[in-house]
Amino acid sequence: MSMHSERTAAAPVDVVADTAKVAGPGDILALVTSTSPWSTAAVAGVALAARWGSNLTGCFVDPSTRMLRDADGDPTVLGLLMAPRIDDADAHAAFGELARHSGVHEATWAVSSTGVAQTLRHVGAWHDLAVIERDMVDASGLLDILGEAILGSQLPCLILPPHWSGEPSFEHVVIGCNGSIESIRAIHAALPFLQMAKQVTLIDGDVRSAHDADGRLPHFDPFIYLLRHHVTARPRYIRASSDLAGDILLKEARNAQVDLLVMGAYGHSPMRERVFGGATRRVLEEAHIPVLMQH
Repeated sequence: MSMHSERTAAAPVDVVADTAKVAGPGDILALVTSTSPWSTAAVAGVALAARWGSNLTGCFVDPSTRMLRDADGDPTVLGLLMAPRIDDADAHAAFGELARHSGVHEATWAVSSTGVAQTLRHVGAWHDLAVIERDMVDASGLLDILGEAILGSQLPCLILPPHWSGEPSFEHVVIGCNGSIESIRAIHAALPFLQMAKQVTLIDGDVRSAHDADGRLPHFDPFIYLLRHHVTARPRYIRASSDLAGDILLKEARNAQVDLLVMGAYGHSPMRERVFGGATRRVLEEAHIPVLMQH
């Protein structure tokens, strides 16, 4: 993996008046799939970094290695057999110019010659948010490759749907919360988005564990938590299975002109392989809007 860093000069950038009060992620990682034109992850990552004054890393994952699974072999050996990758110096300069033009103060360019999961687990270790295009891997690898990346990194991931060309303003946000650790982490990670939103809908399908129910653990109230962070959410309460919960979230996103869906990324490990839960799998496969997921 190669990496270059530079400090770019600040340039004017239009932001909403009160966004300066919002503490955003300090370090944003964008997994870039193309440099000419810039892929949607690069564009969205730059816009968010400019809005929050974040440090930004653009990481190009070599197309020939994106579909690698962790068990596919030593990436350093495979890297020696690959054709030369994109011109690192030119891409570095171009990314710096893109960042400068948008008002990003700190921009870093990196190139990875291993799989998406390994890249996100390693580079994501010093970042607070990853911006990822859902179709950076083939549909056949959506769950076991991109899914493993999301679950394995435990990093908040903003997943962009194919052909998404919207502005990352995210004025109407829907939160799916079922009381699980993953959904609570997702709400916490999404606070910078929620504090900028004009409308927040909280779909609360709280399923309390035995320890919660008998009072051994404090109960998390998402509505009160959001109020403490100056976010007033419109609550909706549902009781549904995991599979139906995914359908409900997708339907809400379609009907209400939602810009962002926030939810936990749930997984389990049969026979040593991590597998997405029903609602997470359904949303990841079919969402037509960006989704912020956190394991």
